[in-house]
Amino acid sequence: MEQQNQQPADDEKLTGSVESVIYANEENGYTILDFGTDQNELVTLVGTIPYVAEGDELTVFGKWVHHPKFGRQFLVEQFEKRLPSDAAAILRYLSSGAVKGIGPKKAQKLVELFGEDTFDVIENHPDWMTQIPGISHRMAESISEEFSRQAGIRSAMMFFRDFFGAALTVRIYKAWGNAAVDRAKENPYRLCEDVEGIGFEKADAMAEKIGFDRKGPQRIESGILYVLGYNAALNGHTCLPTERLIEASATMLDVNPAEVEQGIAALLKAQKLRRIHVKTAKEERDYLFDRASYECERTIADKLVILDRACIKLDNRDIDHFITREERSGGIAYAQLQKEAIANALENGVTILTGGPGTGKTTVVRALMRIFASMDLRVALAAPTGRAAKRMSEATSAEAKTVHRLLEMSYSDGKKAQFARNEKDLLEEDVIIVDESSMMDSALTAALLKAIKPGARLILIGDADQLPSVGAGNVLHDLIACGRFATVALTEVFRQAQHSLIVTNAHAINRGEVPRLDIKNNDFFFLPRGRDAEIAFTVADLCKNRLPRSYGAQIVGNIQVISPSRKGEAGTEHLNRLLQEMLNPPRAGKREHKVRDVTLRVGDRVMQIRNNYDLIWERGEETGCGVFNGDIGIIENISPKEQSVEVLFDDRHVTYDFTALDELELAYAVTVHKSQGSEYPVVILPLYAAPPMLLTRNLLYTAVTRAQRMVILVGREDIARQMVENNRQSMRYTGLCARLYAGGEGAQ
Repeated sequence: MEQQNQQPADDEKLTGSVESVIYANEENGYTILDFGTDQNELVTLVGTIPYVAEGDELTVFGKWVHHPKFGRQFLVEQFEKRLPSDAAAILRYLSSGAVKGIGPKKAQKLVELFGEDTFDVIENHPDWMTQIPGISHRMAESISEEFSRQAGIRSAMMFFRDFFGAALTVRIYKAWGNAAVDRAKENPYRLCEDVEGIGFEKADAMAEKIGFDRKGPQRIESGILYVLGYNAALNGHTCLPTERLIEASATMLDVNPAEVEQGIAALLKAQKLRRIHVKTAKEERDYLFDRASYECERTIADKLVILDRACIKLDNRDIDHFITREERSGGIAYAQLQKEAIANALENGVTILTGGPGTGKTTVVRALMRIFASMDLRVALAAPTGRAAKRMSEATSAEAKTVHRLLEMSYSDGKKAQFARNEKDLLEEDVIIVDESSMMDSALTAALLKAIKPGARLILIGDADQLPSVGAGNVLHDLIACGRFATVALTEVFRQAQHSLIVTNAHAINRGEVPRLDIKNNDFFFLPRGRDAEIAFTVADLCKNRLPRSYGAQIVGNIQVISPSRKGEAGTEHLNRLLQEMLNPPRAGKREHKVRDVTLRVGDRVMQIRNNYDLIWERGEETGCGVFNGDIGIIENISPKEQSVEVLFDDRHVTYDFTALDELELAYAVTVHKSQGSEYPVVILPLYAAPPMLLTRNLLYTAVTRAQRMVILVGREDIARQMVENNRQSMRYTGLCARLYAGGEGAQ
């Protein structure tokens, strides 16, 4: 089971020693250093080269690159680190401060006393160092421990370099320490559970190389968890029916279903899998969860039931008084469903309010805020995304926070989000109102509910006809479907909204009617185009020329192109390249940096494509952490010297290392799924022959309702009709309804 290290194909090789470290990022290992080769050439090395110090002897593999400012550099793909062997090199190494506790003076005395055996003494005979004045027994042990730690790092770098590269090796070492190599040899599949960024495929490839049995229990059990936790989450499932999990796992692992069943039994026994039995009028079957998803849904069900029971209910006469008072003071007559929504929120601990655009959800929220204020109840407004929170603040003239900020999210060494507000430190507010709650996935909903104190009210507001959350779960849909909580769906479009073709067409789409595409003087336009290339050109021309000519240059920053798919000539990938070329072309003095096959340039609109709880942001003197999937910003600066990119997300400044730029992509055009929770003044939607699973009614409805002032459809009318007629809803397996039907007491 021993692995052989090999030089990467087509890579060049350099050997030599570190002259000086110019820059080193301790978190991810990205390093810039001066390197003296064995041919007496001084070169600059860049790349992930963690835990190196002046005097280290390295063999590096990589390629020569040209930096526009700093010239010729060697980009390191892999490296080997060797300790210096002769006394002079050992002295230089220790004098550099490479080993904590040893400075130049102590280094000189150690080498004078022990010569070429100095490293052996430090690692294996620390007490011998006490012969040197100033080194106590405690200090000697500390120096030896630090040296052993570095030996563990070197061992890890050597062992893992052929499997994962230096950046992931840093994460492995941070997770497992000096035991990293032994633990990986014992069971490489543990990497999937313990190290972020290592999925089943990477661990499986490593396991195969070191000779693991492909039908062994470790591989099968890890594969089952992968299918459930990763593949299922990609499709929004929190669980899978037992037979579906067996079938999918057996296919992926290329083993017999019976072997998968044995793996499931072992995982259930270890409580890494949890099972619930669902029996309804429509079905009776078992569902399997991973532990985290199981606990999330149990928390949601249990806490919602408690909140609904614990709330102090108001007398109907008091409720009527509050509503009448609001109508008189505001000179407004609420519609019957609006009155019912207000009454539900005053009478119940959990209330759900849904409705499309123009149906008066914000009017209800404003009334409730005034009523709760008159009752001396503290109200918190929240939304899943920064843009949704900002829009909520503008609509209510009150502060609204992201749910993450409300819960005082923090991070710890690259691990998942940690919330300071939880069951041990509850929110003080008496009423929590969450907008865009269709975007709340299972994990975030559970975190919020943990932090709400008993007796408080929770009001969930959203549009049930939009796409479900990006993350696993279908919380809003499940809460409505279970029928356990007071729910009002606003359906009346008010007069002021009826003048907007965006609003009326959105509701027409929702009813299964083709939107009006023949009106030319409103806020909803259709430009017929046939070929995909023609559609893409028209979209770009609208952004670059036609809309700025009609409405002024300032409109460019208010336009968002939203496409059903990433692929194709009218998909986001091609449109982003085309729009970047037209809206932000290269020019002398404008800095840029290439990542994979995409060039990022100062002035580009970019999107964060996964949650990153480690990224630090600054807002004036305020700092915080976390940039989330779907956040859109503008590149303000690219610094080759610092190897960093600065991005402005609304009012938050975030700095990315070059090594983290795979989390950013161009966002002149985004998919409909990525646009959830956001609104834009102008939305342009290309209509072309994307995969049928993406040409659905709720996807078209979601895209149209992202627009505040103008929608422009560009493309084929038959595609608009096809989308309206395709009312296919993506199936999401969850257990939340079953738990709530059972009384919110959890599963067997």
